[in-house]
Amino acid sequence: MVATEHEWSKPAALAIPREGYFELERGRYGPLYPRTPACYGFSIIAKVKEGREEAVRAYGKQIEEAIKADPHVLAALRLHYLRWLLFDVGSGLHFQYQGIFDTDFDKYTEDAVQLFSQTGITTVFTNLEGFPEDWRENPDAFVKFVREHQCPSFLEYGEYPYVTADEIKKAYGSSRLPDHAGSDAMTSVRV
Repeated sequence: MVATEHEWSKPAALAIPREGYFELERGRYGPLYPRTPACYGFSIIAKVKEGREEAVRAYGKQIEEAIKADPHVLAALRLHYLRWLLFDVGSGLHFQYQGIFDTDFDKYTEDAVQLFSQTGITTVFTNLEGFPEDWRENPDAFVKFVREHQCPSFLEYGEYPYVTADEIKKAYGSSRLPDHAGSDAMTSVRV
């Protein structure tokens, strides 16, 4: 869906029910989550295996280096943003994977498994408790893990709602958007 002039130029917020969707529609692997003003996305939270914090951090550096070598290495995922956090709330170290992207939940997950297979890059999830060892040969197990660890948001806001990453790039190319970053640059928040 392409955002219309009216949609993207007017900030929007959407409160989402506890389940993460308004009406149950089944996708290939479970409920379909709605497109929101922040597009599609997920927040995966899982406990880190004992002693694996440095491996998780090193994996972040590996992704940085892969993108330096090929800025389009993650293009298949159609990402807007990716944010990773490590935190401990008293029950051990946990990892949060937040992604905002332009495809639905199931397609993003399928594309990720395919990307890892094509590039030889593994997934940071191998450092998380309960992640299936056979994830490459058994993508359904990968999807099951992601869905079981998904924490649906209950509010999503977009300063430039419903706009795809491709539309943003196209607008930048036509000089319709600011060419600088800062407080007045486009922002989007996923809560």
